[in-house]
Amino acid sequence: MVQQVTSGIKISVETSFEGSFYKNHKMTFAFGYQITIENQSKDSVQLTSRFWRIKDALNNTEIVQGEGVIGQKPVLKPGESHTYTSGCLLNSPFGSMRGYYNMINFTSSKKFKVSIPSFKLSAPFALN
Repeated sequence: MVQQVTSGIKISVETSFEGSFYKNHKMTFAFGYQITIENQSKDSVQLTSRFWRIKDALNNTEIVQGEGVIGQKPVLKPGESHTYTSGCLLNSPFGSMRGYYNMINFTSSKKFKVSIPSFKLSAPFALN
């Protein structure tokens, strides 16, 4: 598990390899990740959008950005957490992801970024 705290918001990430299959005549590797966002601050906050940089071992980079996470914009009171599961497809058995969440603090009305720590994606069969 990878963890990081930014501005009182703790991000924890766990990954899993979901399998491989052919897509458009190419081998594709599926990975899942579970993220827990925990509000360790004294203020209520809301996640408004996300930004991801996804890299595979072939040096391909994909940028993903958009509103909320899996169709939600969770509001977290102090001490609350939100967990969600998502995934991505890579063209290689290794890769990594990193990014950030855009959030708003309801007490100060200030917008801020919460870093998502870099985490590795790896198919167990490819490990030496």
